[in-house]
Amino acid sequence: MTPPEDSTAGPDDPRDPPAAPGRPAGAPSGGAGADPALGTRRTAEAHRAVEAVWRIESAKVIAAVARLVRDVGLAEELAQDALVAALEQWPQSGVPRNPGAWLTATAKNRAVDALRRKEVLRRKIDELGHELAVDGDGAGAVPDVEAALDDDIGDDLLRLVFTACHPVLSTEARVALTLRLLGGLSTKEIARAFLVPEPTVAQRIVRAKRTLAEAKVPFEVPQGPELAGRLSSVLEVVYLVFNEGYSATAGEDWMRPALCEEALRLGRILAELAPAEAEVHGLVALMEIQASRAGARTGPAGEPVLLLDQDRGRWDHVLIRRGLAALERAEALGTARGPYRLQAEIAACHARARTAEETDWVRIAALYAVLAQVTPSPVVELNRAVAVGMALGPARGLALVDELTAEPALKAYHLLPSVRGDLLARLGRYPEAAEEFRRAAALTGNGRERTLLLARAAACAAAAAADGGA
Repeated sequence: MTPPEDSTAGPDDPRDPPAAPGRPAGAPSGGAGADPALGTRRTAEAHRAVEAVWRIESAKVIAAVARLVRDVGLAEELAQDALVAALEQWPQSGVPRNPGAWLTATAKNRAVDALRRKEVLRRKIDELGHELAVDGDGAGAVPDVEAALDDDIGDDLLRLVFTACHPVLSTEARVALTLRLLGGLSTKEIARAFLVPEPTVAQRIVRAKRTLAEAKVPFEVPQGPELAGRLSSVLEVVYLVFNEGYSATAGEDWMRPALCEEALRLGRILAELAPAEAEVHGLVALMEIQASRAGARTGPAGEPVLLLDQDRGRWDHVLIRRGLAALERAEALGTARGPYRLQAEIAACHARARTAEETDWVRIAALYAVLAQVTPSPVVELNRAVAVGMALGPARGLALVDELTAEPALKAYHLLPSVRGDLLARLGRYPEAAEEFRRAAALTGNGRERTLLLARAAACAAAAAADGGA
């Protein structure tokens, strides 16, 4: 999915913005005494600055404009128009002191121009008039609209998050649109990250924007009873992105770090925008702690290293401290324990154990039991069986797993036979274990994981042969 050059990208690495049409943006115009080398160097520096600023500021620009035009698709187009203007002007004029504000102001001016051209400016201002404290008799309405867009950018970003993750969209569309609008990723980067054709991602994004417009989804933060369900949709999208990076479902890479980093960045933004929501902090805590293991999850050749076999000295203790701090913030809010907070508490049990042997499996099993009550799921029950098998012995865990073998939702889930194979191997039932590992290998779509499962199957087969010859 993610190629090598992106796998080490940091959370603030510049992504490729749309290319400017026509002549190369900011190409030197020549003239007497012009130094071509200097002009080329200046253009390259300006383009690097534009790319970096776009990566950091694009979501804020789109969010600010979307509040005016009430259409995220149009808002993105206007933001990209501002980007093209920067590519054309900054090589000559220099990078502004506040480049993000320059992009936002340019995009807002273009938004106002677009509203004028469509002869709906007065209607839009009337819509906004109920929300904005517009002084005077209405003269000079355009400056009032522009001033209103200078309100707290955090509010605009939060509106953009909830709009991009609206339940009216399919899960795939929500993921693609969120990465595009809030992550600043190009269509090509999203397609490469999820191993799908670029036209497929482009169609998802176009359809998502059209669906939001046709459904007249309001550009606002939901209130009251609606907030919990909508927030759950937002957190689901962020965690889906993280999980695809943490344990890739397809391809030859065991992990795709760029996706983990992007999800973490979005989660941290959410935590700043919604500090009173415990589940937001719970999700951030969960992702920080899980991400702390990234350096220990693969061997020298990129092969997977399972949790109990990892060198815990390679875990990132800065991320662990950040995760535990986020968990404390969630707990301090005093609300009921939600699914992300509970999963973060489980991850914290692993993070606090200096060795695999010190892991508090009894507490982990108890936390999974609570999680199963909060969000009943066959996958949660499978994880609980693993914890019970570690806390009380493989026979107890196997009994729970066997109750799940007829579960339709787990029929094609490769971790069911994988867990069953592990428990059987610990009980010395090697022929059965080998068969389960082979079945798991046939079900997984990840090449690295398939290799690991087949190696475990071969090891069990060899152990069975050794037992037979003894």
